[in-house]
Amino acid sequence: MAQTTVSVRMDDALKKEFDSVCTDLGLSMTTAITMLAKKMTREKRLPFEVSIDPFYSDENMARLRKSIAQMESSGGTVHEVNLDD
Repeated sequence: MAQTTVSVRMDDALKKEFDSVCTDLGLSMTTAITMLAKKMTREKRLPFEVSIDPFYSDENMARLRKSIAQMESSGGTVHEVNLDD
């Protein structure tokens, strides 16, 4: 089987952590990426759930804006936020 090279750019800290996890699992990074490619090719999907961080949801951002407005209007004093609002 012919081989090819794939170059991937990522944050250095992420690469080090990924390499450490692979090593702990007894894998090289190349083997882990090849496993991912084979699974995606076979299943025609990502083999894990992809979602957006709920912190940035419209609901949470509105709650944060309200909280900031309350802090600014009260001179920065600590207050309770009712999560049911």
